[in-house]
Parts: sequence; structure tokens; C-alpha cells
Amino acid sequence: MNRRKNRPLTLKLREKMVRAILDQRMDEVEIARKFGTTRTTVRKWVNRFIAEGLNGLTDRSFLTNPPRVLKRWHLIRPYLDKRQQVFWAAAEAGVIGASGPALMQRVTGISSSTISKRISDLQKTKIELAGTLAQNELCRNAGRKLSEIKDPMLQPALEKILSDETAGDPMTSRRWARRSLRHLSTELKEQGHQACTHTVARLLRQMGYSLHFNKKARFAAPSPDRDAQFRYIATLKTQFLEQLLPIISIDTKKKELIGNYKRDGKSWSKEAIEVDSYFAGQRQCVAVPFGIYDVGRNLGYVTVGISHNTAEFAVNCLVNWWEHYGKSAYDQSDRMLILADGGGGNGYNLRSWKKDLQDKICDAFGLTVTISHYPPGCSKWNPVEYRLFSHISINWAGKPLRDLNTMLAYIRGTRTVAGLKVEARLDQEIYRKGRHVSKRQMKELCLSSHDICPTWNYTISPRCRA
Repeated sequence: MNRRKNRPLTLKLREKMVRAILDQRMDEVEIARKFGTTRTTVRKWVNRFIAEGLNGLTDRSFLTNPPRVLKRWHLIRPYLDKRQQVFWAAAEAGVIGASGPALMQRVTGISSSTISKRISDLQKTKIELAGTLAQNELCRNAGRKLSEIKDPMLQPALEKILSDETAGDPMTSRRWARRSLRHLSTELKEQGHQACTHTVARLLRQMGYSLHFNKKARFAAPSPDRDAQFRYIATLKTQFLEQLLPIISIDTKKKELIGNYKRDGKSWSKEAIEVDSYFAGQRQCVAVPFGIYDVGRNLGYVTVGISHNTAEFAVNCLVNWWEHYGKSAYDQSDRMLILADGGGGNGYNLRSWKKDLQDKICDAFGLTVTISHYPPGCSKWNPVEYRLFSHISINWAGKPLRDLNTMLAYIRGTRTVAGLKVEARLDQEIYRKGRHVSKRQMKELCLSSHDICPTWNYTISPRCRA
């Protein structure tokens, strides 16, 4: 047995070592070598065992004066089998706290990991036992009688009221009541049944009702091409990155109220920031942040509009990005990949989006643009969402956007450890909704759909100039 010199020995090993000496099976030198300790240590444990028996093998070096738990261990140990000793040590360790398992290991010689596992078992047992006792014993003998016991017709009356006030899913057991506890309590009182709101709540829980927030659980059936589209987007990204071609991810962030209004989140301050109540007529404007994330360079660009989220607005943001940033960063590139979600001003079925890309990007700058849209319900996988917008939301959480300059400052101040930097600008142009693009105009576009998911993947090339 190869052990590190002077390594602490467990109680079981100390007992084994001492009995080997006393039975004259091995001498002190062999024992010391086998257990990785010294002859002095071996002699010390032998002398303690001769003087005190098994109690003498307990390690008391961790404290000058043995603590009370050590005395309790000496008293109770003879009456416990091995399993009971482990649970007793776990109970004592749980009372001591975080250092309990290590301390009880030194007292009893039982492994601290074993003690920690048994502490978890005891806690589970405590919770289950407490619930059982509360139902079977305490509630049976203590306090006043329950309202439904004093008034056996109380629960049937509540069920009758709820029969017309219950909504739910007929295919499952989920149910919810339209009325509040106070209204139900009042109606029961009018029928001659005394039940406070707490009693009504308890009865509702017994009947299978519960208090819940709304939960997003109903989704449209996923598209059968979902996985194929994700694989195709990954292939396109790899191809463009290998050729050092620009890849940008675009989307419009949630509209933001500009004014001294409450915002979700918390921020550090000596006092709470006072905000105004929201009235639609008093707002300064509604800001529309359009984000562009450069995947290859880890840079963000946000244009804040004050009008509608239209295709013209989205394409103008792209034009501004290319003129001020993209052209200089990718001066040798004649192709570009755009990753977008499937709705908003850059939707895959929006004619004005494709026409403006043709006129203002492809023809104007001689760029061949490939657009890939994420499947419906998958916009959270768009890089601009989790690489740019999420960090902006964290940066201005809990801080009112009192004016547009404040909003732009928060966007520009967004930084990450990974090196993200963000530029921001204001677009005060007013964009009109409902632009019509005819079928004849669509036929004039130099647009080619891809073989894989052609609705979501297409390329627009520059038209030849006469």
C-alpha cells in the first residue's frame, strides 16, 4: 500500500494497523512502511489503544480540548451499528454547518463524502416526514376546525360557482378560474357560507387550481425544412468566412418609448430613479433600433429610426453601413451574405425589401448579395440577437431613455470582454408604409433562388447597365 508519508489515517486504518501489531503479524517498521507513516505514529496509536481501547484511536489533534461532539461520539458509539454511526455523524455535521463533514470525519473516521451524501438523505427525509406529520398529526389535533368540516356544503357551493367561471384545456387537467378570491369569498358569503380568501385559496388548490403566470407553450408546427435551413446557413457562413467576404446579421430590436418612463431591469444607484406614468399623448417618440452585426469582425452598428419599420428603412440602414464602414473594411469584396429573420421590414416574402436591395445595394455598389432567412420562430439564433441586442439590453436595463441622445449613448457604450464595440446613429427620416411593388417590377429584378429552401435563400446580383 503506497501512501504519502504522514498522510492522515482513517479510524478504520488505525484500527487495522494496531491489531496487526498486537497480533504480532508485522513489526513497527513494516507497518509504518505499509501505511505510509512513521514508527513514532504507529507506537502512539498502539499505546492509545492499550490505554483507552477503540476510543483511543479517535483523532483528537484538531482541537486542544475535545469538543462536546467527541464526548457524545464516545458515549453513543457502542450502541450503534455501522449504518447508524454514519447517519448519526451526518446529523451532527448538518447541525454544525459547512465545516461539519470534515470535522465529523476527524471525530469518527468516516469519509466526509459519505457524510455529505447522508446529510442530503436526511434533508429529503426531513421534508417528507414534516409534510406527513403536518397532514396526519398536527393538523388533526391543533387549531380550530377547518371551514369545510364545520360547513360540509362549503366545497360543493364553491364548485357550483366555479362551474360557470372555469376555463381550461378540455384535453388536460389544467384549469383556472376567471374570478378573484375576493369575489368568490363574497359570493359564498351571500349564499350563507363563511369563507375568507385564504380558505377559498386552500380549497381551490385542493380542487386542482393554482396561481400561474401566462406561459408560452403553444407554437406553430415547426417547418420540415428547419434543420436543412440551419445546415445550409452554416455552410454559407463557412464559405464566406474562408474567402474573407462580409457576413452581416440584421434585425430590428423591440421598439422603445422615449421619455422619462419606467424600464424593466435594475441598476445600481443610491436612490430609486423617479419616472413618470405613461400616457400615450405625452411620449416624445417611439424609437426603432435597427441592428447590423458584422460576424467576422465582431462589431455592431445600430441605426435608431423614429418612423416605421419598413423595408426602405432597413435598406437605408444597410446603405449607410456600407458607405461608412463596410466599403473600407471589405474594399476588395464584390459579394456579401446577409442573415435575417423572416419578418419585419426584411421579411422573405416582402417585395419592397428585395426591390430596394436591388436598386440601392446591388446596382448602386455593384455587390452580389446573398440573403438567408432563419425559419419562423428561430430568430433568437440570429447572431445579431445574442451577440449585439442582448448586450445593449443589459447596458440600459433599469434606466429610462429620456431622449434620443441618451439612447444613442447607451448603445455606443455597450462593450463586452470578447471585444464587441458598437456604433450608433440617428435616422430622422419619415418612412411611409404600404408601398406597392408590382409583379412586373419583380420580374425586372436580377434575383435567383437557391435550390435548398428557395423561399428563404436567394441571391440578388447587379443588373447590367446599358
